[in-house]
Amino acid sequence: MSESEALVHPDGTYDCVPLVKDEISLCVVQSRVRAVDAKRRDETLRGNLEHMLGLIDAANGWLGPKDIVFFHEFPLTGFDARWRREDLLKVAIEIPGPETQEIAARAKRYGCYVVFGSYARDAEWPNHILSITTIISPQGEIVGRHWKARNLKGLFGRFEVFTTTIYDALDEYVEKYGAHEVVPVTRTPIGNICTTSTQLEPEIIRAFALRGGEIMLRTATAGFDEYDIRANARYNNMYTAIVNNAVASGAGPGQFEDVRAGGSAIYGPGGELLAQANSVNEGPVLARIPIRRFREGRRIPNIHAALYRNLYAQYVEPYAPNLFSAYQPSDGVDSARYLAAKRRWK
Repeated sequence: MSESEALVHPDGTYDCVPLVKDEISLCVVQSRVRAVDAKRRDETLRGNLEHMLGLIDAANGWLGPKDIVFFHEFPLTGFDARWRREDLLKVAIEIPGPETQEIAARAKRYGCYVVFGSYARDAEWPNHILSITTIISPQGEIVGRHWKARNLKGLFGRFEVFTTTIYDALDEYVEKYGAHEVVPVTRTPIGNICTTSTQLEPEIIRAFALRGGEIMLRTATAGFDEYDIRANARYNNMYTAIVNNAVASGAGPGQFEDVRAGGSAIYGPGGELLAQANSVNEGPVLARIPIRRFREGRRIPNIHAALYRNLYAQYVEPYAPNLFSAYQPSDGVDSARYLAAKRRWK
């Protein structure tokens, strides 16, 4: 395997492109989660899109232009645990699509990267519901289209998330996109950006660091573990942002307005707190990253994989990969039933 094909460089370095700035500004946008009404999909999705566009305007109007404007998992579609697959197939956006086109126009207007998550559908993956974090460049181009790595199974009892993650269709995913895209790093002129909505699995964050991630953008909905965010920033020497939802005033029928809202923050590579949301309401969190100085002499994490490589090779996950390649559950209850029968741990 050539070095260009390698997932990790043997000399501790990592791929990157030349920087165009010594320092960049990162703005985390803590915003509401408001579920789209599947029966009025276009109208309610439009309302969320216009709200998001207004927040991009606000982020760039507050203390000047930003280099990265970062949103949570669901600024466009919102989230509703009552949705069935047929609802989500209506609610989900296409990437690219009309919504990303309008967001791209804002990115071009302000010369910033816009990063956000969304439920998505894709003609290459019929009947699947995807959770994708999109990175749009200042040129208005989609430069990152990061699938969620995995869902945490067995946590909610009679309900299981039924979106298809990389893990849930791993073999087919690698065949389509390649092994590099299992842990995708978007290498930009302002730094190597990686994204995840995965919580409490430090191995995934470490994998991004081994791939050369410099700026880790982590999304949450209804809370996160602060220690997990801070510790992984320090262990992996990465600038790390976490964005959670704000209180959703007027959330709508069947939804709570405040579900573990707030706490969005930015941490430095030593785990130090750089900035944090002032409240549980909508608002910005801003920090400056000295990216050129940070990159100088930096290497991937210094670990001793020979000590535990065989251990990992023998480890068996409680649920096998590829389970949603064979079957796509109709809703959260059906997903729980299906996965319970597939559990390998007793």
